[in-house]
Amino acid sequence: MARVYLVLALLAVTFWVYSIVDCALQPPTRHRGVSKPVWILIVVFLPVVGGVLWFAIGRSRGRQGAAMFRAPDDDPEFLGSIGVMTDQEDRIRRLEQELAALDSEGDDTTGGPAAEPDADADGTPGPRGTHS
Repeated sequence: MARVYLVLALLAVTFWVYSIVDCALQPPTRHRGVSKPVWILIVVFLPVVGGVLWFAIGRSRGRQGAAMFRAPDDDPEFLGSIGVMTDQEDRIRRLEQELAALDSEGDDTTGGPAAEPDADADGTPGPRGTHS
């Protein structure tokens, strides 16, 4: 019989600790009835009963989070960001054109394509300005 009490006490302590942690980690907007600090005090000072009250009354259900989900075509923030994405794409295109223009200016100042070192007949590079 003592083993049964030991197991029940272990389960009660585990439930009590889980209730405290759950109550403390929930954002204040998900507490119903009283404020978050009061719920934590209730759960701490009424170990099992406080935990049962917390899960039955104090903790709001996950329905609020599910109601906030919207498909992308129904979400005004997403629809508004589509225009921003095209603005970013236009900016990227402009920057690429500017970089291409800068690259072409760099090629013009060297006097044409980059000069390669002279190569011998066998393909190995030789000293510059000497031909075999």
